[in-house]
Amino acid sequence: MESRAPRVTWAAAPPRPSPSPAAAAAAAASARSRARSVARSAVEAAQTARGRRMALRGLAGSGPGSRGLLDEAGAADEEREVPAVVAAGDAPEDVEEDEGRNRGLLRWDGFSAWLHCVCVVGFDLELGQAVEVIYPQHSKLTDKEKTNICYLSFPDSNSGCLGDTQFCFRFRQSSGRRVSLHCLLDQFEKDLPVYLKKDPAYFYGYVYFRQVRDKTLKRGYFQKSLVLISKLPYIHFFHTVLKQIAPEYFEKNEPYLEAACNDVDRWPAPMPGKTLHLPIMGVVMKVRIPTCHDKPGTTQIVQLTQQGDTHISVILPTVHEVDLFSCISPLKYFSDFRPYFTIHDSEFKEYTTRTQAPPSVILGVTNPFFAKTLQHWPHIIRIGDLKPAGEIPKQVKVKKLKNLKTLDSKPGVYTSYKPYLNRDEEIMKQLQKGVQQKRPSEAQSVILRRYFLELTQSFIIPLERYVASLMPLQKSISPWKSPPQLRQFLPEEFMKTLEKTGPQLTSRIKGDWIGLYRHFLKSPNFDGWFKTRRKEMTQKLEALHLEALCEEDLLHWTQKHTEVETVDLVLKLKNKLLQADREHLPVKPDTMEKLRTHIDAIILALPEDLQGILLKTGMT
Repeated sequence: MESRAPRVTWAAAPPRPSPSPAAAAAAAASARSRARSVARSAVEAAQTARGRRMALRGLAGSGPGSRGLLDEAGAADEEREVPAVVAAGDAPEDVEEDEGRNRGLLRWDGFSAWLHCVCVVGFDLELGQAVEVIYPQHSKLTDKEKTNICYLSFPDSNSGCLGDTQFCFRFRQSSGRRVSLHCLLDQFEKDLPVYLKKDPAYFYGYVYFRQVRDKTLKRGYFQKSLVLISKLPYIHFFHTVLKQIAPEYFEKNEPYLEAACNDVDRWPAPMPGKTLHLPIMGVVMKVRIPTCHDKPGTTQIVQLTQQGDTHISVILPTVHEVDLFSCISPLKYFSDFRPYFTIHDSEFKEYTTRTQAPPSVILGVTNPFFAKTLQHWPHIIRIGDLKPAGEIPKQVKVKKLKNLKTLDSKPGVYTSYKPYLNRDEEIMKQLQKGVQQKRPSEAQSVILRRYFLELTQSFIIPLERYVASLMPLQKSISPWKSPPQLRQFLPEEFMKTLEKTGPQLTSRIKGDWIGLYRHFLKSPNFDGWFKTRRKEMTQKLEALHLEALCEEDLLHWTQKHTEVETVDLVLKLKNKLLQADREHLPVKPDTMEKLRTHIDAIILALPEDLQGILLKTGMT
């Protein structure tokens, strides 16, 4: 169940018998005393909560994203109330250093908004892989995290991999990691598409690995990886960054890396929907992070250099997409996935045990060991060598898992499941024609992404329509009652809607759509999708309730109620303001202003001593 803030709920007070003058005076004095006690308690609670927030900021200042411990300029003890806003009292040198990025951020906060750290992993003949450099030096990695980075930063295969190789991996954070200041930038998360939101439990590693022959080394090879560690799933963007800095780093070593990190620290925050100009070692990258409001399948940024963009060196049409995309976008894959996984991974035993059913995870592996160890898994995709350009691949069929012969198996999809939908011959012909005509791989990827996007939209539209019907009618929302609850999702009720409003209306694909929906409703992907939609709809109900509240004459209401009830109303209204801000409720700006006006008017109608208590700092 989603956490819910206290509701504003009132009931009409019953009529009271007229007391004697003395009793009335005593009752009034008692009521005033109670009202002041309630207000003072609320003030103390608010101040205590504010103290905890300041303590949290203190803890955050010692975390990996903080500039506090390593601020050569001596600005470590400056207090930041809100990220990406000019902090009062910035020293002139700080303002100069902040040129080109958001004002008010302490040293390394700009860097932490994009990266956790940068690692250099080398190969030691006696120790094996080892982390040689972590930058910035104050960045924190546990021993377990360092071990994972070491093994995941080197190709785990016997293919040789001479030259330069780029790839990415994903690994689990160690539990108990402290909150760092860059978490305060999560205010941008609400505007991101669901598939670009950070997973707080995982890091991404973006690798540029170089292996070249070097007779001066005892091993006979130079083997080293430059690795960017980030929480952001911006695969294409970070691969491009590495292409810009890694070759130079291997020539110039650590001073170059320090200069590159200082450039990143001056970047503006990764704000969705805004065109960003990001300078990195003499090159300026122009990018735009998509928002949840973008039309699906559209290009993120105009690729043509416009007048005034003569300083732009690299224009990225996308930050996250690679040649092969997530096939269920705009849905998010809610299970675990590892683009690259080795036998040394800390979750190796967890994911390869035979004592239970295979875990819900996608693993990308290169070591032949896995071909034998994981052949009991229900789905295995074997990828062979790339075909020469222009050669048309033979028809690849989905094969039964029992036909898999470990190491000598041909490339293909091996599965124990029967497909629910028929094969789409039209898209296959279109892609094969593209290979024949030597169509660029980027164009082929666009065709494939658009195809799967349309297929997923056909699948999800009936679900969206049904879930929307679970929303209570707006006329049922009363300011004097708690917001109404969403109706329950009933699988069988949903299935009955498919006959008239199913995917057959928008997709040409034939097959067992009902069976596919039944399977999907039992999956982590449905669970994650529905929890996200339910949270959005619940927040919408909260916003509508708040708007209904603002349309009432609350000052007139207080004239018929006691001081204690009025103080309670003020505190609850303030809680509604805090909730709207904390949960980023979809409330119109003028609604928030109306609510503040109501609160001010009610407070000013109270006795002066109560006004003083309720207007104290920390209450709003």
